[in-house]
Amino acid sequence: MSDDDPKLAFDVGPAGSQLGTTQPVNKITWALAGRVTNPGRYMFKFGWLTITANDLAIWQAYPNAAFTLIRTQTSPPAETDEETVGEEFRLGAFDLRTVSTYSAGEK
Repeated sequence: MSDDDPKLAFDVGPAGSQLGTTQPVNKITWALAGRVTNPGRYMFKFGWLTITANDLAIWQAYPNAAFTLIRTQTSPPAETDEETVGEEFRLGAFDLRTVSTYSAGEK
C-alpha cells in the first residue's frame, strides 16, 4: 500500500502510536479532502478535520501535498442518535510530491 492510497486517509490508527511500529502514516491530500476552498471544520468518514487558511495556502501552492493527520481529541459519546460523534483531527507535517499518481477524476 502506498502513501497515495485513498484508504489511508480513512484508516486512522490508535492514539499514541509509537515510532518504529508497523502502523501506517495516515495522510490526506487536497483531492481526498474534496478540494475545500475555505478554512473550517469538515466531517469525513474518519472524523472531524479542521483545515486552516495556512493549510489551504500550502495546498494552493502545492496541490499534490499530502498532510499527515494529527488526532487532537476523541469526541464524547453522543447523547442522542441525531448527534454526530467522531474524532477530531488537524493537518500536520506534509510531503511535497512532484508527480501525481492520482486518477484524472481526482485532479
